[in-house]
Order: sequence, then C-alpha cells, then structure tokens
Amino acid sequence: MNPKRRSFFETLAVHGLQSNHTQGPDLAPSIRLSSTFRFESAEQAASVFDGSEDGYVYSRIANPTVDQLQEKMAVLEKGEAAVAVASGMAAIASTALTLARPGSNFVSCTTVYGGTFAFFNRDLARLDIEARFIPPAPDLSVTKLDKLIDAKTRFLYLETPANPTLDILDIEKWAACAKSHRIPLIVDNTFATPYLQSPLSLGAEGVIHSATKYLGGHADCIGGVVVGRRDLIEQMKDVYIHHFGPVMSPFTAWQILRGIKTLVVRMDRHCINADRVARFLNNHPKVERIFYPGLSSHPGHAVAARQMKQFGGMLGFEVAGGVEAGKIVMNNVSLCTLAVSLGDCDTLIQHPASMTHSPYPKEERRKAGITDGLIRLSVGIENANDIIADIDEALAKV
Repeated sequence: MNPKRRSFFETLAVHGLQSNHTQGPDLAPSIRLSSTFRFESAEQAASVFDGSEDGYVYSRIANPTVDQLQEKMAVLEKGEAAVAVASGMAAIASTALTLARPGSNFVSCTTVYGGTFAFFNRDLARLDIEARFIPPAPDLSVTKLDKLIDAKTRFLYLETPANPTLDILDIEKWAACAKSHRIPLIVDNTFATPYLQSPLSLGAEGVIHSATKYLGGHADCIGGVVVGRRDLIEQMKDVYIHHFGPVMSPFTAWQILRGIKTLVVRMDRHCINADRVARFLNNHPKVERIFYPGLSSHPGHAVAARQMKQFGGMLGFEVAGGVEAGKIVMNNVSLCTLAVSLGDCDTLIQHPASMTHSPYPKEERRKAGITDGLIRLSVGIENANDIIADIDEALAKV
C-alpha cells in the first residue's frame, strides 16, 4: 500500500507514513543514544553544518529517534512539523518565549494547568510579558476577546477541555479571532489527544501536548511536543530549543512512540469508562456537581460534540460536605490511586486546589472555577464496574 494513501488515524498511529522507521530487519524503532555523530570527511562535516547536506551533528540539535516521534506527531496532528522536548512545561515555555517579547502580551483562558498558570502569571511577568486572562466559556463573545487584544498581543492560548474543570472552548471561534488580528492561536490538546480533537483543522496554528499523559500512556516518562507550521517550529528550534536545550532524550522518544501505537485502543476505553463513571456520579445522592462534557447538562456539551470525536477520559466532581468529605473519598479509595498527572492506564484521583492547581492564589482559583471541593478523576482502562464500585465504597464513608 502506498504510504501516502494511509489516511485513517488508527493506521497512522501504528505506522506513521512508513511501515517502520528502521533500516535493518528490526520491527521496533531503534533507540539512537549517541550524543554525537561521525562524519565521513571534513567536507561532509562542513556541508552538514552549513545546511547544504542533511545529517546529524549532536543530539541537542537533532536525533534520529526523536525525529521519528516528531514526524509521527506532525502526521497525527495534521501539522507541517513538530518538535519534541523534555516536558509539557518545556513545550509551553518554548512556545511562549518564541512568540512573545519583553513589553508584549498574550491572552489565555483563565482555567489552565496550575504550572501553566504560574508560568504565565509569575515567570513571564518577570520578563515583562503580560498574561491577560479571560474566563473560559463555550459561548464566549468574540467582542470580549477582542477587547483584550492590542498591537502588542503576540498570541492567544487555550486549553480545551480545560484542566481541571473540563470547560470547553470553541476553537474555531478563538481561531477566527486570532486570524482577524494576524496572531496565532495555540491550543493545549493534552486532555483530548490528536485522536479525539484536531485543533489545526479548526484553525489553530500551534498545538501543545504534555506527552507524559495519554501519548506515553503508562506513567513512566516525561515529555512534551509542539506541532504547527514549519516556520513556527523552525523558529522555535532556532530561538529557544537549540540554545536553552530543553531537549527530549532518545529513550523517552522511543517510549512515547511505543505508547502512541496503542493510543486509539486506550483512548476508546478511557472514554467508555469515563462516560459510565460520570453517569454513575451524576445520579449519586452524595455528589453535588459533576464536570464532564459528555453529559448533555454540561454547558459545553454541544461545542464538545462538534469539535471532539469522543468526550475524553477526564472528569471532575464535588461531594456533598465540601473539602472534608472530598478528603474522605480520596483517603478511602483502594483501586483508584491518589496521585497527580493523568492519562495513565490506572485511574488517578486528586484534589486540584491543594495539589496540581495550588500555584493559583485562592481568588484566582475561584475566578477559574476551581472550587475547594473539586475532585479530579483521570479514568483508567480497568473494568468500569470495578472503578465505580471503588468510588461507591469510598462515597459510602462520607
């Protein structure tokens, strides 16, 4: 079969544009651990350095195994190019520092990962780069967004579904606004993965992933990826990656390549399980509120149904009795694991206000809709009946 004819996501996740990425008989991609690469002659070395000949020089600049991951992610996200880095935060920092300048600003949705908020609100402020926040809403008025944009605005940024409230933002609406101001829209697609959502197809110009999560899928590696236009990715490499050096290791790239092969089957199971758990919690007398875009009662349900293939494996809920009741639940689960991060095969439960989103000042957390009683659940791929029974037993202790 001609590789150019491969169009189904499931096939591309396994094969990419090639049946495999090896030059020998190995089926699995090779891990090229070398830090530096040999040249055949001084003339070849000079040609590689001046760009007239392709080749590898040093793994901080480029590495064959990392390149395999970058190629596959560009294909899956329908982008021109990709760069893989050491973590999701490295992906976010690399993007922001490439696009912004001292004295400039950018606009972000209020509800983002806690580390992202701290970087935007505190660290970039030290570099005289201003973050302007707007509350997430599926029906956000473009007029409200326009009012935050001026001649110094360098990009728009959003998460959808947002962490940890599962707010849904309309990517096409944000992208249209960005294009009207001739600035890029950057979307953190970690919760959805390229299988469930394609921001570039909806008008975004850059997509960010914490590859630690669903792409790796097994809680055993840390990595990040940015996908977008070739000129944006090359600028990012030249301006930030090559000299600041937040590069991904070849072994990590290999782990994520392996994880991507099973992304589709894992995500299908995550989504099925999350839907069942959400509907169980939605009808439980001790649960006051449920955050899951797959429920028709969710404010962003219609937008999520339009721009996502399925509704994802993440959900949040509030237990009657507030923070103390939530602690009882988290302290009495046995199958679910009390741990940060998400996208693992195991079901993970945590308290955003005191854990992942503790970098938010309390008032800012409230503005972002992150209540003190919110519990976040990353639903795993175990049998849904066992997950539900575990949470039900813990709720019985409240």
